Amino acid sequence: MMGWYRSIAFTPSLIIGATIALSAGFSTTTYAAQQTAEKVERIQVTGSRIKRSDIEGPSPVQSINKEDIENMGYDNLQQLLERMPVAGNGTFSTRGNNQDSTANGSAAVSLRGLGADATLVLINGRRVAISAFAEGITNSFVDINSIPVSAIERIDILKDGASAIYGSDAVAGVVNVILKKDIDGIEVNLGYGGTDGPNYEETTASIVWGTTSAKSSASVIIDYFKNTSLSSDEMGRLGTANQSPYGGMDFRSSRGFPGSFDVNGVQKPDPSCPTDQISSSNSCVFDYGPFGYIAPASERVGAISQFEYRFDNGITGFLEMAVQHNSSVAAGAPTPLDKDAGLTVPGSHPNNPFGQDVGINYFRTVDAGARQWDIESDTIRFVAGLRGEFNDWSWETAVQKGRSKSLQTGDRSQGWVRTDFLQQEIDAGNYNPFGGTYNDPAVIDRITTSLVRQGESHMTSFDANISGEAFNFGDDVVMMAAGIEYREEDVTDTPDDQFQRGLIFGTEAVSAAAERDQYAAYIEFSIPLTENLELQLAGRHDDYSDFGTTTNPKVALRWAPTDEITVRGSWAQGFRAPSLAQVGLGPSEKSQFFIDNYRCDATGKDCDALDYNIEFAGNPDLEAEESESWNVGFIWAPTTDFGLSVDVWSITQDNKIDEQEFGPIYNSECNNQNSTVCVRLPPSGTDSLGTIQKIFSTFENVSSQEVSGVDISANYNHSLDDLGLLKFNLEWAYQDKFEKDGRDYTGEYGYPEHRWIFSTNWEIGQFNTNMNISYVGEFEDTPDIDFDGNLDFDSNTSRTVDSQVLVDLQTSYRITESAKVSLGVNNLFDEEPPFAIGDGDSDLYGYASGVHNPRGRYIYTKVSFSF
Repeated sequence: MMGWYRSIAFTPSLIIGATIALSAGFSTTTYAAQQTAEKVERIQVTGSRIKRSDIEGPSPVQSINKEDIENMGYDNLQQLLERMPVAGNGTFSTRGNNQDSTANGSAAVSLRGLGADATLVLINGRRVAISAFAEGITNSFVDINSIPVSAIERIDILKDGASAIYGSDAVAGVVNVILKKDIDGIEVNLGYGGTDGPNYEETTASIVWGTTSAKSSASVIIDYFKNTSLSSDEMGRLGTANQSPYGGMDFRSSRGFPGSFDVNGVQKPDPSCPTDQISSSNSCVFDYGPFGYIAPASERVGAISQFEYRFDNGITGFLEMAVQHNSSVAAGAPTPLDKDAGLTVPGSHPNNPFGQDVGINYFRTVDAGARQWDIESDTIRFVAGLRGEFNDWSWETAVQKGRSKSLQTGDRSQGWVRTDFLQQEIDAGNYNPFGGTYNDPAVIDRITTSLVRQGESHMTSFDANISGEAFNFGDDVVMMAAGIEYREEDVTDTPDDQFQRGLIFGTEAVSAAAERDQYAAYIEFSIPLTENLELQLAGRHDDYSDFGTTTNPKVALRWAPTDEITVRGSWAQGFRAPSLAQVGLGPSEKSQFFIDNYRCDATGKDCDALDYNIEFAGNPDLEAEESESWNVGFIWAPTTDFGLSVDVWSITQDNKIDEQEFGPIYNSECNNQNSTVCVRLPPSGTDSLGTIQKIFSTFENVSSQEVSGVDISANYNHSLDDLGLLKFNLEWAYQDKFEKDGRDYTGEYGYPEHRWIFSTNWEIGQFNTNMNISYVGEFEDTPDIDFDGNLDFDSNTSRTVDSQVLVDLQTSYRITESAKVSLGVNNLFDEEPPFAIGDGDSDLYGYASGVHNPRGRYIYTKVSFSF
């Protein structure tokens, strides 16, 4: 398999610098180009910048090689990583992208459930530029959709805090993507698949080319991926906001079609509103669910090239270049309008059924069509450097430039309504907002507009490092790595001016602009205390231009009392710098469903869970998050065919940056008509409280969290002689604590205690069959049981969201030495996501979208040719 790879070892040198250079996880063999065969071969292990003569370091690392990736059958990195048990709450993808999503077209992984911004993603051990669009308004992340699967040699997941090695963001761990290199030949891969229920398809193609010689190597990988859209209206119960028939909540919007109006200070529904759509507050509710996409259409094309040249003086020059272009869409229901839009209808309007001036309280321009964004993202990455050896020392230096650029556009045909244009057409009697009327297309053209959102992030970095034998220690030597790093970063996210002028309603808008530079220096020692006991000491100092300095140590031990048993433990401090979006955030909005209990009690109005706007602003005074982590575990490998590891781990974060908790804001501010934080419209008639117009919030160092659990990994190979070879592998993650601000989220909404994946692979002759069984445990539903804006799961018990087991199966056959065909099914038994009432925020459609995938059974075929 993959016979076109030449088995030449090479040396990626320790990237000790803060760039985390290749060392970050380059676990490839050192280049010994026809040098003395007696020289001990050392390799790079993720979690350390010191080359080792053994594979297992003092920190737990899960490696997923290219064969594992092929056997799982996934064509993008997000689909693969979300199946890994170490991934948790905060992992997100294009699934469910809509007009309100702030990072449309992107995907990220969150280790341990601590968030995508607490997981450091590297390519070949180096940082990459963050996405231009932040997720959840301010969470900066690396868009893993920009990394083509066909280019991946291996993925190392470091399950340990690693700020002392890699710097900021490595709080929960590191995902280090190692790209293929030292390729000799050409490989062509083609793939096609689709669901057997709803209409969804994926098409993939890639070309991998490389050549090697005694002094040089070059490779180019071109990758293409395309998927069609999976529309919510095809998904039955999973595509409606009214989940009451299925045991859930009715999350239909008060912004209806027909609408509801202010008549002499009293809200009245449109006379043509069907009675089953009239809410207790006299709104005419609307089901926006069928207008979205479970999976939006997307297309990605990218190219990665790597070059190396070994000069006669022993120095190696290397170059990496990568470009990626992604396009996607995001869709949502037609524009929702509320009282804040200030729209009125004169009594003289020819269609006004009330015969007097009225205000439009809630309305939706369904006749203008559903809203849609077109998203284009481009990433560029360039790395150039030199590496070599001097006596017993390896050295490396490199520069890197990276850019991520995103453009989000909507035109007049995509449902974007301007309120001032709409008011003009209403006043002229041209637009009829009554009776659920579909107005003339010429009128629609006059009330719609085009929009542009632009984002861009840049990163420039330099690193230099050395690694080698520092000094003798008894009969052995102390290994050392040390380096420096410099990095400049900036990000801008600019919404359309029409958003900022308040002319566009119902869509979350983000504005951000910030920049920083950072210096770092680090050092690491591997000290052989005895023949079987190794001590790792590491420390790193970072100096940021915007928030100050931080120094983080790490201590780790590795003890191998026998050839079969290895015991390891580590303790480290870490940090996460405030994201550029959190520091430089401009006025940005999102919406949330809750019941306005104060107004309900005072006036008897707005007693249903309705969607209200929350506006956030950045905080330049944010401090860095601080963390402390430890890990204790052992490895038992009595034979080369069996291995078992158990690790107990804990991570504590202080100064956690988070948005202000909504419940306390509501409780302290929203019972005051004159509050400047919870802003209400003027009350009608004798009402003491008006409708909430907007709630202002920000981000603060307000929380702490402690997370702990147990990881179990096991693998076993069993020969069946003439019947082939069986391989078994298990990855199990148990989370026994996720405490945040005094609340324990373990087993609560979106935080299952158990996740595991069990793989079985059978090789016989030219056949290879692989089966993966993945499990996500049960958890409690609805964190805010009464939907009053206050989390109450710790004092109330909700129903349970059931566990889920998914089975994936793939069989491949090597037709010739150069041709292979594969057939596979993901979600073999077509399991639907377990029913969930939801959280009233992002989960409104009867399932937990951050945990379960509603796609259903997916059948695919792939062919591969190598020359």
